[in-house]
Amino acid sequence: MASRFQEASLVTSPSYPNAVAWSSENLIAVAAGHLVIILNPAFPSGPRGVISVPNAEPYQIGKVRYEGLFFQLPIFKFMKILPYGCCALDLLTGGLLPSSLKRERHPCVRSLSWSDLGMSQNYGCLLAVCSAEGRVKLYRPPFSDFSADWLEIADVSDLLFENLLSMNFGESNNLSSTSLSNKDQVVQPDTEDDERIPILRTRKRRRTSVDNINLHEMDITDPASRSKQDNQTVNNVLAIELYEQPSNAHNCHSLPKAPKKCSREISPEKYVSREALLSSLSVAWSSLLTFSTEGSSFENLLRFSLLAIGSKSGCVSIWKVHAPESYHIERGNVSPNVELTAIIQAHSSWVSTMSWGIFGCDSSNPQMLLVTGSCDGSVKIWMSNKEDLQKSVEVYTSSFFLLKQFSVAKVVAVNLVPVSTLSFVVNNYSNEMHLAIGKGSGSFEVWKCEISTRKFEQVASTNAHDQVVTGLAWSYDGRCLYSCSQDNYVRNWILSENTISEVPIPANTPGLSSTSDLPDDFLSCLGVALSPGNLAVALVRSFNIELLNPMYEARSQKAAVEFIWNGAQQSGESEDCSETITEAILGFSKNEYAYWESNLLWSLKEFKDYNKPLVLWDMITAMLAFKQSMPEFVELVTTKWLSVSYLGFHADIPMEDLVPKISKRFSAVPSRLLHILNVISRRVMLSELKTDEINRKLQGQRMNNEEEIDLWLKLLQESERELRERLVGLSFSAYLTAESASSTGNWHPAGLAQMQQWVEINHDIVDSQLQTLSLDVKSSLTRSSSNSTETALEEENCPYCAAPVHFNSPEEAVCQAPHQKKKKERCDQGHKLERCCVSMQVCPPTPLWFCKCCNRLTLELAPEALFALPSFPNDLKSLPEYSFSKVALKPFCLFCGILLQRKQPEFLLSASPV
Repeated sequence: MASRFQEASLVTSPSYPNAVAWSSENLIAVAAGHLVIILNPAFPSGPRGVISVPNAEPYQIGKVRYEGLFFQLPIFKFMKILPYGCCALDLLTGGLLPSSLKRERHPCVRSLSWSDLGMSQNYGCLLAVCSAEGRVKLYRPPFSDFSADWLEIADVSDLLFENLLSMNFGESNNLSSTSLSNKDQVVQPDTEDDERIPILRTRKRRRTSVDNINLHEMDITDPASRSKQDNQTVNNVLAIELYEQPSNAHNCHSLPKAPKKCSREISPEKYVSREALLSSLSVAWSSLLTFSTEGSSFENLLRFSLLAIGSKSGCVSIWKVHAPESYHIERGNVSPNVELTAIIQAHSSWVSTMSWGIFGCDSSNPQMLLVTGSCDGSVKIWMSNKEDLQKSVEVYTSSFFLLKQFSVAKVVAVNLVPVSTLSFVVNNYSNEMHLAIGKGSGSFEVWKCEISTRKFEQVASTNAHDQVVTGLAWSYDGRCLYSCSQDNYVRNWILSENTISEVPIPANTPGLSSTSDLPDDFLSCLGVALSPGNLAVALVRSFNIELLNPMYEARSQKAAVEFIWNGAQQSGESEDCSETITEAILGFSKNEYAYWESNLLWSLKEFKDYNKPLVLWDMITAMLAFKQSMPEFVELVTTKWLSVSYLGFHADIPMEDLVPKISKRFSAVPSRLLHILNVISRRVMLSELKTDEINRKLQGQRMNNEEEIDLWLKLLQESERELRERLVGLSFSAYLTAESASSTGNWHPAGLAQMQQWVEINHDIVDSQLQTLSLDVKSSLTRSSSNSTETALEEENCPYCAAPVHFNSPEEAVCQAPHQKKKKERCDQGHKLERCCVSMQVCPPTPLWFCKCCNRLTLELAPEALFALPSFPNDLKSLPEYSFSKVALKPFCLFCGILLQRKQPEFLLSASPV
C-alpha cells in the first residue's frame, strides 16, 4: 500500500459510500456522520469549515384513510391511542410500517456534491448536501461572515414539496377532466407493482409550442434481465408544471403559495408513493453552462448548472440553479434562483448514485449526459442537447432521453445486485467515454464508448473487493482507475485498449512523508477523490475503534482523510526517461521519474484550456518536494514544458540560453501560458523568497549590495509586463468602442488616467499600439472634460488624510501629507497606499479581492477577454464588441490567473489554488 504524505483526522465517521468530494477550487468535503467537514488540502490540520445537519420534521403529505378513521401522518404519533390490532393492520397496509420505521433517530449525511466554480456569490463553489432523512440543501462558504459554519442558502426539498403539493403530486384522479390532445399528454403506466406515479397534464407554454417529449431508448443490452418496469420506459417523464418568475427575482423561492400541509384523504399506497418521491438519496452537479437567449447578444446570457437529485421512488428531479449576475465579497445573503425543470422516472427502485458529463469540447454548445445507478442493479445514461436545454429554459420543459441502459446484474430479477457507486469521464480529445460501475457485491464493471458511434462495449467485469464498492475515481482522462471498498482495500487499475489490469499503487513520495502520529488501525474505506490536477488522491477511512486507545484516540479520532501521490502512476503515456536522470535517488527508479515527468507535463497541458480553473496546488507541492531532493529534475521538467509550450518543440538547451528565446515569444502565446509561468516562477523557482520580497524586486527597489534580478525574476518581470500591456490595450480599446457605439452592455474600464501615465513612464518598452491608443483616449477625455469624471481621476487623494497622491508606480503610492513640506522632515512619513493591480487606482480601506499567489489587491475586475487572448492583438482597434462584455466579470488575478478571494484571518478556512 502507498504511504501517505499527509493526513487529517476526523471527529466523526462516514456512514455511506462516496463520502469525499474534491472541489474545483481545491477544497475537500467529507460526509462524516451528522457533519460535513470541509478542509484545505494545503493545510489539512489547519482551519476547517463545517456543516451540521439538523433534525428535520417529516412532511405532512396527507391523511390516511382506514375504515372511516383518518390519521394525519406521521402515524407513529398516534400509535398509543389505537387498539393494538388496528394500529398494526393500519401500518402494514400499503407498506406504511417500513415508511415509518426507516426514519433515522439522528441526522446523517448520505450524499454530497460540489458545484462548478462561479455558482457562489464570491465565484466559489456551492455544496449540495443530502441527509439520510431525504432532505437536500445548498450551502455556500462564509466568505463575508467570519465564521467556520457554512451557510444554508436554499432548501431544495422544501421547493420540491411545494411544487408537488401545488399539483397534488401529479395524481391523475385529481386533475381536470378537460379533454387533452395527445400532443399535450405525458402518460405514465400504472401497475400494481409499480411505485411510479402516473401523471396527465397540459403543459404551460410561453412564446413557442413544443411537441411532446418522449424518452427514446437506444441499443438496450440484455433484455432478458430487465424488470417489468424497465420494459415500459417510453414516455416516462413526469412533466412538472412550473410557474413563471420575475426575470430579476432575487429570491429563488417565489413559488405559488401552497398550504403547509395536505389535509386530503389518501390511501396508504399513495402515502408511501408520495413519501418515496420526497425522500432523496443522491445529488450530483453538472458543470456551469452558458447560453445566449436570443441572437448573439451578450447582454442576455443564461448561466446555470443542473442539479440532479435521485429519490427512493426511482425518480430523478432536475433543477436549474442560476449563477449570480455579478460577483462580490461583501454581500453573501443573496439567494440563488432555483427552478424545477422536470422529474424523470429513471428507475423502478432507489436511485443510489449519479454523475454528470459534458459532450463536446465547446462548453457553449454542450450535450449533457446524466448517468444514474439504482438499487435494482440498472444503470442508465440520459442525454439532452443544446436546443432542448434552451427550450427547457424558456418553456420549462425537459427532454432528457435515454441513450443507454446497462443491466449490470447478470442473474434473475429476484437477486439483482445494487449499484453502490459509479465514475463517469468524457475524454473529448480521444473521442471516448469511460464508465465504471461499482456494485454492492464488491465487483465493478468498466464500459467504453466511442462518442462518434455511441456504441458501448464492456471492457471488464472483475470481483475486485470482498465487500461493497464505496468509491470509484478516474484519473488522467480515463486511463487510470481507483477503487475502494468497505473491506478497507484501495486498488489501482490501468485501462489499456480494451483490457484493464491491476497495478501497484505508487509507494514512493517525492521527498514528503507523514509527520503525524495517526494510527493505521483502519476498518473500512468509504470514498476516494482526485485532485484537480490528478496528481494527488484523497481517501476517507474509518478507524477500528476497538483497536484504539479508549482513553485518547478512540474519543477524538473516528476517521481520517489520507493523501497519497498519483504522479508516479503508469498512465500509459510515459516517455523514455531523460539522460539527465542517471540513477535512482531516494528510492525512486528511473521509470518512476519518467512517470512523474510525463504526468506533470500532462497536468500542465490540461491547464492550457482557460476554461479550466487554474488550481496548481498538487503540482506545486510535488515540484517543491522534488526541488529539495533533486532540483535538476525540476529544472528538467520546467525546461521541457517551456520549450514545448513557447517554442513548439523540445529544445535541449540550458535555461540561460532558453530564457531569451522564450521572452521574445511572450506576445505570441496565450495569456493562460503566461499565468502558469508566473505561478511556477513564484511558487517553485523563487520559493526561497517571500512574496513581498519578490514584488519589491520586480519594482526595482533593491537595497545596497543586493544582487541583480536573476534569471527567473527577469522572466517573471517580462511576463507580468506583457499581461499588463494586454490589459491596458483592452481598456483603451473598450473605452473608444463605448464612445462610438454607446452600448449599455459593455465593460467600462476604470483608471484610464493612471494607465496613460503608466504608458508614458514605460514609453520606451511598451508596444507602439498602446502609445497611439493612449493619445486617442487622452484626446477623447479632453474633449468631454466638461461632463466626464475620468479627468478627475488623474489627481487622486489619500483615503485617510485627503492629501494628494501622485502616480509613480502601478503597485503602490505614498500620499503627500502636509507635514512632509516642513524642513528636516523625512519624505516617507505619508500614508503608504496599495494600488489596484487592474485599474492602478489607489485602493480604498474596504474589503478587496486578494490573490494568494502574488498577494496583490484588486478593486476592479479584469475582463474575461484578457484571460482568453491567444496572443497580443495585432490591431486593438478592430477587436469585436463582445470582447468587452461586462456580463459576470470573473474574479481572477491579472498576473497569476487564479481565483481571487476575500482575505481571511488565519484561523478561518480559505481555498489555496497554489
